[in-house]
Amino acid sequence: MGKSLRGTLVVGQSGGPTPVINASLAGVIGEAQQHDCFTGIYGLVHGIEGALKEELLDLGSETPENLDLLSRTPASALGSCRHKLSAADYERILEAFRTHNVRHFVYIGGNDSMDTCHRIWSLATEEGYEIQVMGVPKTIDNDLAYTDHCPGYGSAARFLALATRDTGRDLESMATFDDVTILEAMGRNAGWLAAASVLGQTSEYEAPHLVYVPEVAFDEARFLGDVARVHGRLGRVFVVVSEGIRDTEGQFVGQHAQRGISSDAFGHPVHALSTGVAAYLTDLVRKQLGLQARFLRPGLIGRALSACMVETDRKEALAVGRQAVAHLAAGESGHMVTLERLCGEPYHWTTGLAPLAEVANAEHLLPREYINEMGNTVTEAFWRYGLPLIDGPLPPLARLQGSRVPSGVVQQVLREKDTSALGS
Repeated sequence: MGKSLRGTLVVGQSGGPTPVINASLAGVIGEAQQHDCFTGIYGLVHGIEGALKEELLDLGSETPENLDLLSRTPASALGSCRHKLSAADYERILEAFRTHNVRHFVYIGGNDSMDTCHRIWSLATEEGYEIQVMGVPKTIDNDLAYTDHCPGYGSAARFLALATRDTGRDLESMATFDDVTILEAMGRNAGWLAAASVLGQTSEYEAPHLVYVPEVAFDEARFLGDVARVHGRLGRVFVVVSEGIRDTEGQFVGQHAQRGISSDAFGHPVHALSTGVAAYLTDLVRKQLGLQARFLRPGLIGRALSACMVETDRKEALAVGRQAVAHLAAGESGHMVTLERLCGEPYHWTTGLAPLAEVANAEHLLPREYINEMGNTVTEAFWRYGLPLIDGPLPPLARLQGSRVPSGVVQQVLREKDTSALGS
């Protein structure tokens, strides 16, 4: 541990929001209010852009009641951004920090945000400016390295499990009209969210019947065979695909048909709404198998729906925010707070630390042992990993207990009446 610095603490939020990103912010503010070394608590308006534009919000007088409500509020309360910083930007940020005597910086975000934390800390060290930096993890994609999972994933996973299970029931009831439903889950490089779609399933007959993730190369012919086989057995098929599934050559599936692919500030692909992978595969099923098919893209709903917030997820998000500040007050710097699983059943967890230099731009992909041999659904190992994170199992649904009335009764009665009429 280093020495504890005295000065302003600045906190920012970056990247795509999560249902619990504000819980981490509430944890940061609430903990900072308990330490004298923080002479001010400021928030960056719209992430690191707030430092570049010197747009700051004084958070020091937030009440415990409002912080509790904040911890249950989705989206990014400070505003977010996806700004790729230049060398000149980093110098400008350091200048702004000097102006406001910022000695503590907490950034709540994903892979790119951890890289930003590391670069700011490195530049400050090179220039002899004393500042302590801590990263707080968040991402529904669950792809940050060195942490068992990321705050935000559990709530988004619960949403997708509920959406798949309940829409699957809809497909069952409409099976005489619709054959195939394909749901596209977020996840550019990692299949954690798509995998979570199974967590509401209670039998192999229920949705999802097939799940495809970026960690396994996608083969269109094998996919069509999988769909045809399941349809032949059940008369319906519910498929979940990650938005970032790739073929054997590493190309996004359907990329040749997707003119809407562009890139964000960090070079990550962004798919147009009308040309995502689910839309492409739906068209493929219609043309190649002659089946009725439709696609679903819940997209941002899964990271914005407070009704699906998982209490464990909220508590963990609070904890990583609080721990980041507690470590700063103790003189720690240059780390990201992590979540560590102590026990799976019953589920127990604690927090830890990982060096920003190692976390920055590293990815945690879905392990191969979590995906079945055929590459079209998950294994029991994933169930053991994912179920505690959604406070599962999900509340049960009913099925009617009545038995079918024997068929042919009406026809037999009609035949008897015809015979009687002829005899008379």
